[in-house]
Amino acid sequence: MAPSIREVVRFIGRSSKRIAVTVLGFAVVAGGLAMLVLPGPGILVVALGFAILGTEYAWAAAALEKTKRGAEKAGRVAKGAVRSASGRVRRRRPGEGPPPPRNPGDGPPTSVP
Repeated sequence: MAPSIREVVRFIGRSSKRIAVTVLGFAVVAGGLAMLVLPGPGILVVALGFAILGTEYAWAAAALEKTKRGAEKAGRVAKGAVRSASGRVRRRRPGEGPPPPRNPGDGPPTSVP
């Protein structure tokens, strides 16, 4: 037997928070996924979407935890790379700079006899 209009309205009324969280969470995740290829903080927005969905769904809470662990690991790798690179950079002494720029119209340097 098909549900009556009254039953459908009652179901929507009882489930309105879950429906709103689901729609909003998936919209935020979709926006974050778009920001992975467009300008914007994609990973942060995806994590925010999982946080929203995690208020109603256990699978989204687990995905958020996995995303957090991945972000922490990426942060440690980036921090290690910065430390490694900063040890290889040679500092210039005062007065030891690049040669002064030449004017483009001067032509190649020539030796005067």
